[in-house]
Amino acid sequence: MQSLTQQQFQALQRGQQKLSARQLSEALAIAKDVVRGASKSPDALQFLGICLAEDGQFGAAESAFLKALEFAPGNPLLLTNLAALYSKGGKTDAAIQNLRKVLSRSPEFPRAWQELGRCLLSQGRYEEATESLERAVRLQPRSLSALQALGRARRGAEDYEGAAMAWRQVLTLAPRNGVAWTHLGAVYRLMGLADQSLECYHEALKCGYQGPDLADARVGALLDLGQAEEALVEARRVVQQHPQFIEGQRTLAHLLWEYGVELAPGEDPLDRFRAAAKQGNRELQLAYAQFLLETRRPDEALQRFDALRAEADHPSLKTMAANAHEQLGQSVEAGSLYAKAYPDLSNDPGFLCSYARHLLKAGEWARARDLSAHAVAIAPDNQEAWAYLGTAWRLLGDEREHWLCDYNQLISFHEVPPPDGYKTPEDFLDTLKATLEPMHQARREPVQQSLRGGSQTPGRLFGRADPVLRGLQQSLTATIEDWLAQLAPQQNHPFYRRLTPTIRYTGSWSVKLWSSGRHVNHIHPEGWISSAYYVALPPSVLATDTADSGTTSAGAIQFGQPPDELGLGLEPRRVIQPKAGYLALFPSYLWHGTVPFTDQEPRMTIAFDMRPWNQY
Repeated sequence: MQSLTQQQFQALQRGQQKLSARQLSEALAIAKDVVRGASKSPDALQFLGICLAEDGQFGAAESAFLKALEFAPGNPLLLTNLAALYSKGGKTDAAIQNLRKVLSRSPEFPRAWQELGRCLLSQGRYEEATESLERAVRLQPRSLSALQALGRARRGAEDYEGAAMAWRQVLTLAPRNGVAWTHLGAVYRLMGLADQSLECYHEALKCGYQGPDLADARVGALLDLGQAEEALVEARRVVQQHPQFIEGQRTLAHLLWEYGVELAPGEDPLDRFRAAAKQGNRELQLAYAQFLLETRRPDEALQRFDALRAEADHPSLKTMAANAHEQLGQSVEAGSLYAKAYPDLSNDPGFLCSYARHLLKAGEWARARDLSAHAVAIAPDNQEAWAYLGTAWRLLGDEREHWLCDYNQLISFHEVPPPDGYKTPEDFLDTLKATLEPMHQARREPVQQSLRGGSQTPGRLFGRADPVLRGLQQSLTATIEDWLAQLAPQQNHPFYRRLTPTIRYTGSWSVKLWSSGRHVNHIHPEGWISSAYYVALPPSVLATDTADSGTTSAGAIQFGQPPDELGLGLEPRRVIQPKAGYLALFPSYLWHGTVPFTDQEPRMTIAFDMRPWNQY
C-alpha cells in the first residue's frame, strides 16, 4: 500500500472536481497521471476505476478496482464501487453478490445498502429493494438519492402510500425538485387521487421542469378527472413537441382509439404514431409495431417486424413476428419462429406462455403442458402460465385441472351489504350507477382488453375522493375477507398457498357493456383474486331463480372456457347468472368471459384485482 503525497492528493481533488463538472477527459487524464506516480495507492486506483467506468471502459475499470483491492482488501467503499461497476456493465447478479459480502462485514455501511437496493430494483425485485433502501435511509435519512430510489421501489411493490411518503421526504429536503413532484403526482394518480396528482404536476412546472414525461402524466390525470377534451389537446401537444417520445405517442393513440369517435371523428388513431415511426429510431419503430399488434392489425405489424429483423434479428423479434403470424392464422410460420427463439428464451416465462398458447392451438398439448410447467417453476405466481397449464391438463384428461381450478370452492358469489346510510340495496345501487355514469365517456373499448362493445373508466376507481365509492370499497373488503377466512391454506397450491387475512387492491375500474357487448374469455395476469361486482343489469340479463344457471344465458359470466381463438371447443365448467348487488370472486388465472346480450339498457359492473397484503 502506498500513501499519496500532498501534491498527488491535491491532484486527485482536482480530478474529482473535473468529474463532478462532467469534464471526463480531464478527470481521466489526472487519474492516469496520479496512478503513474502512485501505482500502489488504493485511492488513486479507485479514482481511476471510477473515471474509466464513466468512460464506458468497464474491463479496464474492473482491473483498476481489483488492483486497488490488492492493497486494501475488504475495503467496503472499494467493494461497493466495484459492485456499482458490475451493475452498470449489466452484471447485476455479480454486483448483488459483491454487495452482500460487503454488508456481511459492514452492516452499517449505507452506500452498500443503497447500491444493493438499486440493483434489486433494476431486476424488479421491489420488496427486497424496499427493505435494502429502507436500511439505507435509516442510516442516512437526508440522502436524496436513497429516498428517491426508495420511492421507486415502494411504487413497484404497489405500496403507494409508502411511495408517496418517500417522495414527500425528498421534497422536504429539496422542495424545488421537479422530478420528485412528477413522481409524487404519478403515485397519487395510482392511488386514485387525480386532483392531487394534477396539483403536483403544476408544482413541477413551477419548478421549471419541462420533461415530456410530465406533460404525458398530465394527460392521464386529466382523463381520470373526466376532462377528455383537455387531455386530447395536451396529448397532441406532447407528440407535436416530442415526436420521438414513445409514451406520448402511445398515449395519444390510446386516447384517439377510445374517445376519437366523439372528439376526432374520422381520424385514424395511429396516423401520428405511424408518421413518427417512419422517421424514428428502432425503439420507436418497435413500439409502433407492437401497438399494431395490440390493435389487431397483424398484417402491417408483421411487415414492420420483418423489416426490423432484416436490420438486426433478435429472439424477442422472432417471438413478436410469431405472435403476428398467430393472429393471421398462420400456425406453421408461427411455430417455426417460436422454435427458433426457444433456445435463447427457454427460461423466459413470457415467451414460454406465448409458445404454450401456440402449442395448445396446434394440438401439441403435452408439449404445451411441459412449457407451462417450466414457466410456473420459474415464476410460481405467473397467472398466465397457470392458466395454460390448467388448460393442458384438461385436454390431457389430467385430474390436476380440478385441483388447480376447484370450480366450486374457488368461485364464490356473494351479496354485498350496502354501506351505512342507505335504506335499501336498490337505493345504493341507483346512487352508485349515477356516480359511475359520468366516468364512462369513452366510445370504444380500450386497446388489448377483454372488453368488446363497451366502455371502461380510466385510471383507478378505488381511492378517489368519493364517499359512494369509498363506502362500497369498505363493504367489498369486508365481504372478501370474510370469504378468505373460510378457506384453508395449501402449501403447494398457487392460490391457497398465498392466503392472508387481508388484501390490497391492485387495479379497479368500471365497465359498461352495450347491446351485443361482452368480455371475451381471458385471465388477469396482474392479479391473485379477480372479481365482478354487478351494479346495473338490463331486463334481458335479470337474475334467474338461481345464480348457478348451468346454461349460457344472456349476460352470464362463465368460467373455465379458454379463448375462442385457440379453437379447442371446450365448454365452460361453471356459469353464473349475475344479480345486482352481488360480487363474484375467483382466482385471476381462471378463464372467464361473458355471454352477449341484446338490450337497450347497458350492463354495468365494477371489477378489481387483488393481491395478498404482504406480497407484491
